[in-house]
Amino acid sequence: MQDRFITGFCLIALLFFPFFVHAENEISPWTNREVDRLVTIYRDFHTNPELSFREERTAAKLAVELKSLGIDVTEGVGRLGVVGLLKNGDGPVVMIRTDLDALPVTEVTGLPYASKVVAKDPKGNDVGVMHACGHDIHMTCQIGVARYLAAHKDRWHGTVMFVGQPAEETVGGAEAMLKDGLFTRFPRPKYALALHVDSNMPTGKVGYKAGYFLANVDSVDILIKGKGGHGAFPQTTVDPIVQAAHLIVDLQTLISRENNPFEPAVITVGSIHGGTKHNIIGDSCRLQLTVRSYSPEVRELLTEGIKRKAKAVAMSSGAPEPVVEFSDSTPATKNDADLVERVVPSFRRVLGDEQVIPVEPSMGGEDFSQYGLAGVPIFMFRLGSINGERLAEMKAKGKMPPSLHSPLYYPDPRETITTGVTAMAAAVVDLLKGQ
Repeated sequence: MQDRFITGFCLIALLFFPFFVHAENEISPWTNREVDRLVTIYRDFHTNPELSFREERTAAKLAVELKSLGIDVTEGVGRLGVVGLLKNGDGPVVMIRTDLDALPVTEVTGLPYASKVVAKDPKGNDVGVMHACGHDIHMTCQIGVARYLAAHKDRWHGTVMFVGQPAEETVGGAEAMLKDGLFTRFPRPKYALALHVDSNMPTGKVGYKAGYFLANVDSVDILIKGKGGHGAFPQTTVDPIVQAAHLIVDLQTLISRENNPFEPAVITVGSIHGGTKHNIIGDSCRLQLTVRSYSPEVRELLTEGIKRKAKAVAMSSGAPEPVVEFSDSTPATKNDADLVERVVPSFRRVLGDEQVIPVEPSMGGEDFSQYGLAGVPIFMFRLGSINGERLAEMKAKGKMPPSLHSPLYYPDPRETITTGVTAMAAAVVDLLKGQ
């Protein structure tokens, strides 16, 4: 009897074994076959970058790729945004977002497909343009996921919304698309996903974090006013540079003495400009700050504190009130905990447990946060982009990997795209399966 049971069990196992193997590996073999074609697309994006809200060619190429798969595509959403809907019966809507824009950075990677593009910045200056933040990888991964889902409709049901968003780097693109009816003209997503390359993480790995993932970001311009005169007769002047020096130091007390030390916050004075000559005290001095935080409460504390400190410095010097202006504001990206808990097992299933790692939050910023604030649960994960050999070589030479936004940064595209497509496709399939 026992032998018959064992024999029967083995026959059942053999019968269903292909299904289990298929369930574990249904995406990776496909991605490995397709990745060379995707790398060609990536190189084209990399060689032809465009600045924020000028992504005409980029948006058109993404639209063409999606249309070729039978996806219903709308262009010009939020000026240059692309929205593609892949419908496959009844079910929820899952949104996958990629960013389109590049940076005003002159590439010095030496790659054979390096960008040689030069464009005018908003001030009319000639600047090099480079995908130094990996948006070319992001777009390529979205196309790869679209190809997989279009070819495997038997494995999911519902609607996938592919969003190509302009102007992430200038933090205006998400807001522009939302104002243009992204969630009213088109089906409202139940979930929204995005990936972002990581310049320190090895290829093959993805990183996740529930809760705050990226920071509130505020740019601040401060015009300090004074009374100019001769450097040899300071008693006849009100020195704006001395005021600026006091303010730079005083601003740090907002972090060290007014903020809860368990609440992360950063104030960096990135630029100071004042005066024209050694022996002249000028009329004004300009400061440019970047301010980072996570919670709305800390953000408000820093905002009000900067205004108060600037006014106090002016009052103590008998100077006119300074002008303090906030701009380029981006709210913190907060990953939905329930969505993270649902998706991470999908990553582990197709990549392996050791390739899926928890990561710390970053003080970088991303306007992917806007979709979360619009009421859609969001999850952005990190994608390793430098292969182990390159990382080991850098370490042996005592060098750190080039950061994102560096003119030296470049991903290893084949490995990065393979992992990004596999992870994202698995997440979407599992979210749209059995609901």
